[in-house]
Amino acid sequence: MTTHHPRAGLLLAAALLLAAGTGAAALKAGHWRLYADRHHIELQPRPRRTCPDCRGAGGWWVGGANPEMEACSCWSERRELRVRLLPVPAWPDGPPF
Repeated sequence: MTTHHPRAGLLLAAALLLAAGTGAAALKAGHWRLYADRHHIELQPRPRRTCPDCRGAGGWWVGGANPEMEACSCWSERRELRVRLLPVPAWPDGPPF
């Protein structure tokens, strides 16, 4: 198709670049992190920079003998979205010999 219609190929490439840029801007505005590999695609929530509680840090440290981080509700109460693409191969129980 692109050998007979070079303009169509250029328009298709421009449309793909525009769609990728728009998708990246939407993820950033919605405070999501995108991870993709051949087994799955994940959208994970990220803390908001404008959050008055954590100020974008995602949580705060709770003191005591064993300090641990308490997650802020600006991201921890949002669901993680995952789409499985290919099954993950099973690990063998022992060596193959």
